[in-house]
Amino acid sequence: MKCSVRELIGENAITLEDGQRIYDMIYPELKAGHVVEIDFTGVTVFASPFFNAGVGQLLKDIEPAKLNDLLKVASLVTTGLNVLKRVIENSKQYYSDPKHKEAVDTVVRSQSEDK
Repeated sequence: MKCSVRELIGENAITLEDGQRIYDMIYPELKAGHVVEIDFTGVTVFASPFFNAGVGQLLKDIEPAKLNDLLKVASLVTTGLNVLKRVIENSKQYYSDPKHKEAVDTVVRSQSEDK
């Protein structure tokens, strides 16, 4: 399966909501063991909320090695690739270390209550 980010959300890959749209599309395919290619041709702006929702949360149920085999990324410029790599590393730690997850969740809850 091929997923064109630009066709689905446009040239800005920045919001949680847009990342969730990508996740909702690719997760069932990946969970079924199918290879998925996310194509970033024509996408020019990237932010971690998009990658957290679209890719990071995949690590909740899919082992990193399996995800690495099944998820292919095409035409992602260096700045986007750097953001994606950081999100994947953070997600690996978040989903594999319960103490880290609890600490992050506590900080996020506290920040949202302060607003």
